[in-house]
Amino acid sequence: EARQNLIWIAVGTFFIALAANFFYTPANMVPGGFTGLAIIIRYLTRPLTEGGIPVWLGNLILNVPLILLAIILRGWRFMRRTLIASLLFSAWLYVLPTHALVEDDLFLVSLFGGTIMGIGLGLVFFGKATTGGTDTVAALIQKFLPHVGVARMMPLLDGAVILLSAWIFGIRVSMYAAISVIAAGIVADRLISGFRNAYTAFIVSSRSEEIASQIMKTLDRGVTGLRGEGMYTRRERPVLMCAVSKKQIADLKELVYTEDPNAFMILVESREIRGEGFLQYSKEEL
Repeated sequence: EARQNLIWIAVGTFFIALAANFFYTPANMVPGGFTGLAIIIRYLTRPLTEGGIPVWLGNLILNVPLILLAIILRGWRFMRRTLIASLLFSAWLYVLPTHALVEDDLFLVSLFGGTIMGIGLGLVFFGKATTGGTDTVAALIQKFLPHVGVARMMPLLDGAVILLSAWIFGIRVSMYAAISVIAAGIVADRLISGFRNAYTAFIVSSRSEEIASQIMKTLDRGVTGLRGEGMYTRRERPVLMCAVSKKQIADLKELVYTEDPNAFMILVESREIRGEGFLQYSKEEL
């Protein structure tokens, strides 16, 4: 498992570095986080040194002390993969050249940069790690302020970095940076869920037995009967719950309508469903 996680982290950080060196840095586009801060530092230090402080070095300077502090406060086991990912990311930034693949087109930079970064982030998440930066800051803040959630802090911290870039590089490029961050989040989220979104159906019908039988027989899906009560009629009525794949939605609708045109059905998109017929559990994830 450790070797597999390391491979995911190595490949993921390569993609993130690719997005940084081939899209963000040449366009002075700041995708939030410490990578964005490193791009800002590179720009501001150009009068002091030729080309400014490289992004790889800026990322290293920002991340390593913070991660070491997090190791002291949160423990080695909690932060070891993040330290490895951060070092690999800086190494890829150093190895890969800084070259603009797209000239003077901020939309393409934000779209493709965000997509490639999202792929990289998703792969790093597969390796059960992060690249440090704002999520480490958020974790440290939570250590002292337990009531503040990490998920709430990260967008605020990334937003602060993008606002800083708006003051330095201008509002136009920062607006495209925000689009890129959204694109990266969507791609990473979809990659983690494996593009295998499924749906959970809740069905209330006077013919629940017949509908359940048809779902199990025709769609080969399990059905769970829940006890429900109509709050207006005060009548008890079973609520059917079943999980189906996206391609089975049309068949499910037709099946339910055929059995009972008056059936009440709610379809809820589910981010992840595990169990027979869907994603399987693995001991490494438990």
